[in-house]
Amino acid sequence: MAPIIRTEKLRKVYAVGKERVVALNDVDLAIEKGEFCCIVGQSGSGKSTLLNMLAGLEKPTRGKVFIGKHEISAMTETELARFRQAHLGFIFQSYNLLPTMTAAENVALPLLFKGVDKATRMRLARKELKNMGLLGRANHLPTEMSGGQQQRVGIARAFVSSPKVIFADEPTGNLDSMTSKQVLYRMLEMSKHQKVTFVMVTHEPELAQCADRIVTILDGKVQSSVVQDDETKQKYRDELFADMDGNLDIGGAASKETPAAAQS
Repeated sequence: MAPIIRTEKLRKVYAVGKERVVALNDVDLAIEKGEFCCIVGQSGSGKSTLLNMLAGLEKPTRGKVFIGKHEISAMTETELARFRQAHLGFIFQSYNLLPTMTAAENVALPLLFKGVDKATRMRLARKELKNMGLLGRANHLPTEMSGGQQQRVGIARAFVSSPKVIFADEPTGNLDSMTSKQVLYRMLEMSKHQKVTFVMVTHEPELAQCADRIVTILDGKVQSSVVQDDETKQKYRDELFADMDGNLDIGGAASKETPAAAQS
């Protein structure tokens, strides 16, 4: 079976003043359909740059990126925008929710761009919020929700249009440890049941150990791309989620952040 994501000699060079910084250096990588893949590495290693290249958010200096049979690195910005709307989902560390929209309206936004009628959009948005334990927050603005709740709205938004691939950039970076586990659990659960390919950048090794594939990057080069056997990854998942018995419903999950409304 051909990989769903593939790169060929991927290179990215940034101009910083008079200097040239090589962020990615001839990266060859393959990710299989349905895998939950974690990209790990030190700060400045190039992991976020790699994620941006794979998602078509940045153009490579040289090399190719394929998603399925599509060479996204050769697409125009208009073609990329259409391709992302049709096939990809995104989860950001900073949530990227529109502050004037309710949780349900934020989740429904990708469907608006696809031309789905309002009644259907809102029904599907509420369904995804229910999956995330947030149906009771459907009419709340982002400022009325905790960081953990906002992040789960972001995850619901990523899933609502049934994308083939979801890219997540440090999605648990602003969350406390328990909420991080709960968010990862939900992403793993939804990935498994909906057969979505996940590519997640994380700086937390204990979260990465739960992945199907772990890609380690250093100084812009892939040091390893390891597929974990079922027994190994299940062992890590059992250990990570052991203290979540009876607390797998993330509807009441907490966050490091305090809702803005509570601060006023």
